[in-house]
Amino acid sequence: MAKKKSVKKEQKVSTKTSDSKLFAFLATFLSILGFVIALVAKRKDKYVMFYAKQSLVVFIAYIIAVVIGVLPVIGDVLGAIAFFIVAIFWIFSWVYALSGKEKETPFIGTYGKHFDF
Repeated sequence: MAKKKSVKKEQKVSTKTSDSKLFAFLATFLSILGFVIALVAKRKDKYVMFYAKQSLVVFIAYIIAVVIGVLPVIGDVLGAIAFFIVAIFWIFSWVYALSGKEKETPFIGTYGKHFDF
């Protein structure tokens, strides 16, 4: 009987990890909306909040890409490059969120540490 209880306990732990991974993925995939959902639903989950902050950083990079894109003359080329780079960062954040480990988004992820929620 003791073995059955430990198996159930292990399943609960893995379910929580899956739940955290799911919310972390949603936080990154849905960008600013995912950040708000994570902030409201999983504020105490460190893993989810780590990726919510990463999502916020990627969203801010997106806003910067939009600003670059509206610059006269060079905005078209630089904006396209910036959007492509932000899309790559966004995809990295999805993969990292599903990995089960806290990995910062390359180059811009370190700015997530500066947010205190």
